[in-house]
Amino acid sequence: MTVFGARCAVLVLMLVVPAAANAQVSVRKTVSLFAGAATGLVVHESGHVMTGAIFGAHPGTKPIHYAGIPFFAVTHKPVTRQKEFVISSAGFWMQHAGSEWLLSRRPNLRHESAPFLKGVLVFNLATSAMYAGAAMGKLGPSERDPLGMANTLGRNGWPEPAVGALILVPALLDGYRYLKPDQKWAAWASRSMKAAFIALTLVAGRPLS
Repeated sequence: MTVFGARCAVLVLMLVVPAAANAQVSVRKTVSLFAGAATGLVVHESGHVMTGAIFGAHPGTKPIHYAGIPFFAVTHKPVTRQKEFVISSAGFWMQHAGSEWLLSRRPNLRHESAPFLKGVLVFNLATSAMYAGAAMGKLGPSERDPLGMANTLGRNGWPEPAVGALILVPALLDGYRYLKPDQKWAAWASRSMKAAFIALTLVAGRPLS
């Protein structure tokens, strides 16, 4: 469980900010946007920490490097494969809950002046997209969340790209909901995918046949 995807999401935000600056958006709004993204990061990582603590896995952190870039991973002691799936998935579950709350309570968020909330949503969507890309390309450190999830599913694990697709689809649907809040089918499709994501806990560590 790493902040590999989180750092990539910050890069996306750095691309968003100059465009905002060209539109004469205030420094205060820019700071608020990044504050929202930072909050999204804290929420994501808190999911790993909380579930690790609940399972008595003594979560902690360790410094790691990938492609010469230093960052850190949230670690824990060995647990059963089912618990490992929950811990590895928890960051995405927290993102899903946050995005669902935002898009349900603020369906017209796109047209609001709410940079903090938009920062949270951009972080959630960008992080899922980056993790999905890493999973499909099998890129990143061995501690990455999608790999931890893939290794726990079924008898001998699932292909990591398949897990990447499961991570990507809700993010794409939520992005569409942000742009087209009147499309109710997208909301229910997104919610169904998020529920299925959690339901995979039932097959984690178990054979499919």
